[in-house]
Amino acid sequence: MVKQLKLIVFLVVAAGFAAGCSRAVERINTDTVVDLSGYWNDVDSRLVAEEMVKDCLNRPWLTAFKTVNKKEPVVIVGTILNRSSEHIDSMVFTKSLERELINCGLVKFVTSSDERNEVRNERADQVENARVETASLKGKETGADFMLKGTINSVKDEVRGKYVVLYQVNLELINMRDNEKVWIGQKEIKKFVKSGKIRF
Repeated sequence: MVKQLKLIVFLVVAAGFAAGCSRAVERINTDTVVDLSGYWNDVDSRLVAEEMVKDCLNRPWLTAFKTVNKKEPVVIVGTILNRSSEHIDSMVFTKSLERELINCGLVKFVTSSDERNEVRNERADQVENARVETASLKGKETGADFMLKGTINSVKDEVRGKYVVLYQVNLELINMRDNEKVWIGQKEIKKFVKSGKIRF
């Protein structure tokens, strides 16, 4: 009887533990805002990129360039440095910036140095192996007129399970011919995070 009672108690505890450790997965829309940790996430990357590119392209430098050169400027995204207190994959933010620049239709866009190297290797392979009429030739690349680069910074204030984190993104658009900065933008995001008590 005692052994049976112990077995029943064990099974009930094990079932409860298993239920508490089970995992449910639900597919959600990629535009849905889900902020579990309070850390920088994909939504922050997308929203900041949208707002900052919009601000950049509404400034006088764009009209001035088109008036003088009679063409759309060519832009490249340079290094986005993560100077925050947490791990942020700056490539996600970089790709968000690239997408906004390409899709705006107001500027032309060229690839980064890493991507160019891959394309150049393919071009060299084509010269060796592809038919002459289909091979892409060297020396036909489009040069950038402007480089967009910047930093992601953060400041965190924490006390007794609560914290406020301020993310500050600084971007600069630099004229490739004379190093003149034609636009400087800044966007801040502030998050308040409070840890809740775990209830059983």
